[in-house]
Amino acid sequence: MTVEPALPAELPAAIAASPRGSQVGAFFDLDGTLVDGFTATAHAGDRIRRRQARLGEVTGVIEAAMRYRFGRVDFAKLLERAAGYLRGESLAELDDIGERLFRERVRSRLFPAMHEVVLAHQRRGHTVVMCSSALTIHAEPVARFLEIEHVVCNHFEVDADGRLTGRIQRPVIWGRRKADAVVALCQRRDIALADSWFYADGNEDIALMSLVGQPRPVNPRRELAARAAAEGWPVLRVTTPGRGSHDGLRGVLK
Repeated sequence: MTVEPALPAELPAAIAASPRGSQVGAFFDLDGTLVDGFTATAHAGDRIRRRQARLGEVTGVIEAAMRYRFGRVDFAKLLERAAGYLRGESLAELDDIGERLFRERVRSRLFPAMHEVVLAHQRRGHTVVMCSSALTIHAEPVARFLEIEHVVCNHFEVDADGRLTGRIQRPVIWGRRKADAVVALCQRRDIALADSWFYADGNEDIALMSLVGQPRPVNPRRELAARAAAEGWPVLRVTTPGRGSHDGLRGVLK
């Protein structure tokens, strides 16, 4: 397996030595874990460049990106704000935009080392799951590219014509709610959390990180890093070629 130097040699060896089969889960956060930064900024930046965004939306996006960078995002409020800006839009058209922006702007921000980790779990026949607080239009293109079959994420509420109502389906996948959604998935698919892995960067992911047998913080923010040190969780440090990590504003300003 070819990996970045930043990926410890013990990780590929540990995955290769783990039990085979779908009863083992490999759960991956998206923003800051599989992708460098905040995927939603690619869509926000596109709307700004095309002059589709109002002033309040522009300032809201920059504020959200800064809060993400410093780990101060209230995702429920952020998602409700985003849904409000897009009220009346066609979900099918937004899906197409999400796929285009993945090709144009997000694909180059994938962490190569984390792609290798996904592949390593897939080779073991593990149930690989993207579990993210992102919306479908941002999460699903990445999952398709990485051939991740299962996605737990947030969904826009739509009307009978497939247009956004301005609300998010409940419950919002975030923090403890994300952990609850993953536990429910494990129960449905007979996945053993004690044998499973979870890769994430955010403080809000401590709840789920504490449930799996193989926690792996990736470029962890302060609170998660402190918890990892206290618990002895192995920490991964990864980058994209020629870039630092966790630049939440890149997708807006590029």
